[in-house]
Amino acid sequence: MKDDKLKPWMRILLILCGLALVVVLFVPLWRIDLDAPQYPEGLWLLIYPDKLAGNVDIINGLNHYIGMKTLHTEDFIEFTLLPYIIGFFALFFVAAGVAAREKLLYVLFILFVSFGILAMYDFWRWEYNYGHNLDPNAAIIVPGMAYQPPLIGFKQLLNFGAYSFPDVGGWIFISAGAVLLFIVVIVWRSAKKRKMKFANAVMVFSLLTLMTSCNTGPEALKTGVDNCYFCKMTISDVRFGAELVSKKGKIYKFDDSRCMINFLKTKDVEEKSIKGLYLTNYSGIHQLIDVKNALLLKAEDLRSPMGGNVAAFDNKDSLQTIQKRFNGSIINWSDLYKP
Repeated sequence: MKDDKLKPWMRILLILCGLALVVVLFVPLWRIDLDAPQYPEGLWLLIYPDKLAGNVDIINGLNHYIGMKTLHTEDFIEFTLLPYIIGFFALFFVAAGVAAREKLLYVLFILFVSFGILAMYDFWRWEYNYGHNLDPNAAIIVPGMAYQPPLIGFKQLLNFGAYSFPDVGGWIFISAGAVLLFIVVIVWRSAKKRKMKFANAVMVFSLLTLMTSCNTGPEALKTGVDNCYFCKMTISDVRFGAELVSKKGKIYKFDDSRCMINFLKTKDVEEKSIKGLYLTNYSGIHQLIDVKNALLLKAEDLRSPMGGNVAAFDNKDSLQTIQKRFNGSIINWSDLYKP
């Protein structure tokens, strides 16, 4: 391969990405889904390159009560600019494929990544203003409460669960970026002469991309702040706490292992949707332990908040020390809960 020419398969991929970006002009880029008991079918907000769609009127009606601004397409200059920006990148991808020049590829890569970062910041800024700048004369005011939707993933907003994820157009945009990154890395590795600065930039970008795909883990319980999802009581003793984490990243907190077991029996969260179940370590710093690794002691004298009377430990020494005080029996998680 010549120093400044791309291979034919790279050119074809770039042209296909350019054509795919044209599709983005006609499909939703992003979506925010809202789940609540009073809306069993859910509500959704679809964000197209040039408009808002979905249950906009219903969401505006609900937001009016808590002082949030109503959403209108004409209020966002982004909907005027975005179609032109997407069209620009569609043409740039095709031009880079046709010209097959490495320098043009690098310019496209830098512009595309810069736009992606700027677009996500602009989206976050909009969500922040939308969730924090509330009408002080609203019908419902919760002191200290903000309603900023999640940038990506899940967040609980009062009795609504908000999910924010890319839609068809967003995934096309991400895929085009992934293909572009792949080609850039291949070109960089095969080139004979490359400056170290550009090599470092590609490596940093790759690391940032990997970091954004991290999985959601358990979240520490907060005494006097968190409420039990099942019994609705405020968690007052974290030593007996429990937690369920769904594959979507939603976290359910409980003040007692009994509450988590009773919740599991309701099947509100299907077994296949559960990422992990955790119990608080009775000793030490009270970190959360996966139920598969926890050592359990059941003793009536433990007197846990909801009568589960089960303590979890991460080592035998701690368990045996507490067992001497409460004279309980050692059990397994399977003894407590059978799906």
